[in-house]
Amino acid sequence: MGRAGRTKNREVAERRCIVTRKVQPVSDMIRFVAAPDARIVPDVLGKLPGRGIWVIAEREALEKAVAKGLFGRAAKQAVTVPENLVDEVEAQLVRRVIDLVSLARKAGRAVAGYEKVKSWLASGEARVLIQALDGSGRGKSKLRSPEGKGSFIGVLKASELGLAFGRENVIHGALAAGGLTTRVVEEAAKLKGLRGNVGGSSTGKDTKTT
Repeated sequence: MGRAGRTKNREVAERRCIVTRKVQPVSDMIRFVAAPDARIVPDVLGKLPGRGIWVIAEREALEKAVAKGLFGRAAKQAVTVPENLVDEVEAQLVRRVIDLVSLARKAGRAVAGYEKVKSWLASGEARVLIQALDGSGRGKSKLRSPEGKGSFIGVLKASELGLAFGRENVIHGALAAGGLTTRVVEEAAKLKGLRGNVGGSSTGKDTKTT
């Protein structure tokens, strides 16, 4: 089983984590490469040239890879690892999720604001509920995520979610079904691995409860 209870699929690209030594789907991992100057750089988009070095998208694993010199071992050469590497990975993932939500908004597949989100949830248009991790728990408790895994995202701050919708702050958002939404969910899951329960637990859940 993969993350979020996914069943292993032979058609899904997989790599071995240099920390856990477990083979995982690349959608659950962060790719790194050694730059020409031997500096380790994160490749969140998975497009940089060079031999990939893979780590599960979890802060503890990334910190261990840095502390124990596992990047150099994997690269089979002396490398330079920036002190802020883990924070840089988090920052890149935040930017990635914001950009993808913004693309969904421009394609008419995302809305923001309590009333619009409530309407989408009621009509079944919403596939994913997004709520700011630093939003009011009382306000967020009034909305429930759709049924199914990956139907709730609560890893962005209100100011970050606001950037995706062209506003100063956004507390509630929703995504319709589609390829972009799948990508948002995957990247948000990685970000959750870096942020954990920052901001406390959210009222939204992956599976609807009564």
